Amino acid sequence: MTLSAKSLTEVLEQSHLEKDLLKIAEKVQNQERLSEEDGVLLFEKGELGFVGALANHIAERLHHGKVYFNRNFHIEPTNVCVFTCNFCSYSRQYKHRDDGWELGMEQMLDMVRKYDGQPVTEVHIVGGVHPKMNLEFFCELLSKIKAHRPDLHIKGFTAVELDYMFRKAKLSVEDGLKKMQEAGLQSIPGGGAEIFHPDIRQQICADKVDADGWLLIHETVHRLGMHSNATMLYGHIEKYEHLVDHMSRLRELQDKTGGFNCFIPLKFRNQNNDMSHIAEASIVEDLRLYAIARIFMDNFRNLKAYWPMLGRQTAQLTLSFGVNDLDGTIDDSTKIYSMAGSEEQNPAMSTDDICDLVFAVGKTPVERDTLYNEIKVYKPEMVA
Repeated sequence: MTLSAKSLTEVLEQSHLEKDLLKIAEKVQNQERLSEEDGVLLFEKGELGFVGALANHIAERLHHGKVYFNRNFHIEPTNVCVFTCNFCSYSRQYKHRDDGWELGMEQMLDMVRKYDGQPVTEVHIVGGVHPKMNLEFFCELLSKIKAHRPDLHIKGFTAVELDYMFRKAKLSVEDGLKKMQEAGLQSIPGGGAEIFHPDIRQQICADKVDADGWLLIHETVHRLGMHSNATMLYGHIEKYEHLVDHMSRLRELQDKTGGFNCFIPLKFRNQNNDMSHIAEASIVEDLRLYAIARIFMDNFRNLKAYWPMLGRQTAQLTLSFGVNDLDGTIDDSTKIYSMAGSEEQNPAMSTDDICDLVFAVGKTPVERDTLYNEIKVYKPEMVA
């Protein structure tokens, strides 16, 4: 993408650059932290080529052209949910549960058995908040998965799911997490963060765990020796200051614990939900958001573009705007974004597909595990 082809040196030499933007570029060059005011300024004034150059400089310094992915699959136990988030196209209310799905224990274990003998390294378990799928049910599921395939890393349950399970079980966050950890849970995804600021959260997802609750669960996960991811839902009714506030809170917790593996901006998709009247962000807005996230989130080593949500072509473009991770092979095992109108209606990519996508932009694909340990570095001649 030629828009981000300029080097940081070329950016600093631009005579027309406003002083406040020049100061930000100098901070990037000196590896200094941006303030929240700097973050808002980038959203207000930072043109795509400018933020792209800064973000690409940071990504090259951190990763030297490597782009990570893993071999994973998803289990979505149910889309029946007690919560009513206005942006959600995925869930069905409990009173309309006949319109949704509820997987039984054996059905989910069959999904795991399907990958017997295949080199997948992670199962990702996330879904709606079903009142009858409680803590005991999921602990049994975790135990059975771990007994069947001990080498499979289990990443499961958003803070929203966990908060509901623990409250219903009358357990503290720490006691609930310890119970799940003993059953086999090894890390948790970043879902449910949406936008932390109460002015926005109250409008789009008022009835589920708030920002403080989400952050407490992730802090406790980290304190127990597990890792997690962090997300942010963008491109709906939020303003720039809400995005920066959200990223700043994540950055503060990362300073404290160092337990986040990566940051994943998630694009609002507007089909089949209560916010369908809101236009989606453009590709330019997507790329600017990823670039600014890379610049601002200085203590997050990894920035992920979740390709089933963006579509593989836009995800490929983000690799020139600070992104260094594409998630995984997925293998058509998630419906969360296809139900909201994403380009990927049957999200599956083979390892060769991902490698070809990465090689096409002059970068090096690297298979990783959940914790970003490198498993295999690919060269073009290794791909069929």
